[in-house]
Amino acid sequence: MKKIYWFIILLLLCCSGFAQTDSAVYSKFTTEQNRAKFYNNLVKNSISKNLSLPLNDSTEENWEDAFSAMELIYYQQPWTNFKLKTAADSLLKRSSEFQRSYIELLYATGQTTYGKQVNELFRTTANGKIIAMCAEYLLIADTSATNKNYVTKMVAQRMNQLSQDENFMVAMHLHKRLEDTYQTKKIVASSFKPLFKQGYLKGNTVVYSIQRKNRDYTGMLVIKDTAGNFVTDSSGQIFTLPQLARSLSNMPYYLTNGNTPQGIYRMHGFDKSRSSFIGPTENLQLTMPGETSIRHFLKDSSITDTAWKPAWYQKLLPPALVNYSPLYESYFAGTAGRTEIIAHGTAVDTEFYKGQKYYPYTPTAGCLCTKERWNADGKRIVSDQQKLADAVKAAGGADGYLVVIELNDVQKPVSAGDILPLLQ
Repeated sequence: MKKIYWFIILLLLCCSGFAQTDSAVYSKFTTEQNRAKFYNNLVKNSISKNLSLPLNDSTEENWEDAFSAMELIYYQQPWTNFKLKTAADSLLKRSSEFQRSYIELLYATGQTTYGKQVNELFRTTANGKIIAMCAEYLLIADTSATNKNYVTKMVAQRMNQLSQDENFMVAMHLHKRLEDTYQTKKIVASSFKPLFKQGYLKGNTVVYSIQRKNRDYTGMLVIKDTAGNFVTDSSGQIFTLPQLARSLSNMPYYLTNGNTPQGIYRMHGFDKSRSSFIGPTENLQLTMPGETSIRHFLKDSSITDTAWKPAWYQKLLPPALVNYSPLYESYFAGTAGRTEIIAHGTAVDTEFYKGQKYYPYTPTAGCLCTKERWNADGKRIVSDQQKLADAVKAAGGADGYLVVIELNDVQKPVSAGDILPLLQ
């Protein structure tokens, strides 16, 4: 695997630690001094130093490190754009890891001027995931119906040249997504009401994360307790919290590092991450089909089958929504290999994303993320994530399910006013 500088920090806690007590939560990573040091190191070493190297087989990993850092902090300069052009001109002869890293950066930062080079890769690569990423990039680079028809036709053509596993990745997910776009436009919000009925998944704590199709806008969550009643706050109003379901790449749900898939997740306890970026606040542990056993996902010890099929997943869907394919995204993402999607807070510097629609929230690698703020001394001063953890405990604990749905494509954050009619 490539050695991505910031990703190593994310996973291995290279430069920070944390402590948590009843009175204070602290993260060394969030101090003003360490934030500045981290940013400067990314720009000076991960980006500037790596991109100053000539691009060849032995320096591909250095360039990939730079791409990851640029994606993390939305770093764009005239000279980095020139380097992206250099990479584009030799894209066909680069490794598959390099190609994936490069296309993800283009997609994440909205740089849509490389359609010609990506299209050449789209038509020639034998890698199913890269075909899918190229297709998704081409669909945002040119939104015309003519281009959509071209991409769809080419995917069908390329399928016949790929192995069965790659057919599954490209055919099932890309075609499903194109179909779901049409289906989502037809559904009205009231169609989701069966998900919120008192009897649905009764006996389980259920967290609902209600999102827009455009993940640049924050969603909102509500919680149902084990008796089937919605959790309320101290004023007697239904408890709600904003939550972001957008990934850094903003790519579709079925791709690695894509947005949080819609659908049902098994919720199974709390944990405290040792990741600098996630921070020390309690997170909700989640798993998808394929990532865990059928027995665990359905909470049924009598199940002996170990082969995941849609019919098992359907057992958790209300009958009225069994044929609503977007609710199967978590099933298909999990069985296609996506893992480790959880609901967590954030210790990432929100200033990386100033000017974005979701600011002051921070995107992730595909998880659900709530707002947290830290002062210059590294102390936590705002934590919606802790509020979420406390509310889940009050509802009966983190043993149950989390459901993600896209309500519609209205271009604004989800509000309590959007949700409350569904709960009545």
